Amino acid sequence: MTLPVTLEHETTVISKDGKKSRTETVAIETPFKVALNDETIGASMVLPTGLQEFGVGFLFGQGYIQTKEQVKEVYVCPEGRISVYADVETTSPKEVIITSGCGGTGKISRSMLEDAFEPLAECQISLDEIEKFILEVLHRSDLGLKTHCIHACGFWHEGRLAAFYEDVGRHNAVDKVIGAILMGKIPAKGAIYTTGRLTSDMVLKCARIGIPIVMSRTAPSSLGLAIAKRAGVTLAAYARPHRVNCFHAHERIVS
Repeated sequence: MTLPVTLEHETTVISKDGKKSRTETVAIETPFKVALNDETIGASMVLPTGLQEFGVGFLFGQGYIQTKEQVKEVYVCPEGRISVYADVETTSPKEVIITSGCGGTGKISRSMLEDAFEPLAECQISLDEIEKFILEVLHRSDLGLKTHCIHACGFWHEGRLAAFYEDVGRHNAVDKVIGAILMGKIPAKGAIYTTGRLTSDMVLKCARIGIPIVMSRTAPSSLGLAIAKRAGVTLAAYARPHRVNCFHAHERIVS
């Protein structure tokens, strides 16, 4: 199932030279409810791509799903519902913490924040790989250039771009990568790169799923850095094709 992701809209450009018409491309932001075993858990505004992955990643962030073995089936209704069927003990509401995110993905379960961290899926990445990784992510889709409204997120595994997702929300794009891991499409052993800033919940979800290297085009927050230190995550910010600024655990990045 493929849903439209953009629409065309006529605008009026006003400048000192006068007024003229111009057609702009607008990203489509659509509300989708996420259900677990037929119980509605929450909802979020999303770019309608990678919706199965988003639904599973969303439920991971809310503390309902922990492992890929729990995920059984995922269905998307184009009218605005993602139904995930998983082997979980309960669909009762979890105690959550409101984060700096927007919409439904601006919440994480308290247990996700407070529980001890499991060992990460260890790996390293070279500067040459980072260059290829970043350029492939940034050039993978023209939605960002067309709309100026899209966050991109990629996952690098064993020398190649193993997954790519995008969304109007930086959290949503990361959730799609996490959902892909939980659906068995990619392993956690690798590096994630996002065009969004690395706040506490962004870093936390990556650490909980076991990703050892977390990179961003922009900056981390203080709590994002603190969580990276607790979990042992390599946190690299201001990532560019020829350099990264590593805030923690630089040994996984080799020259």
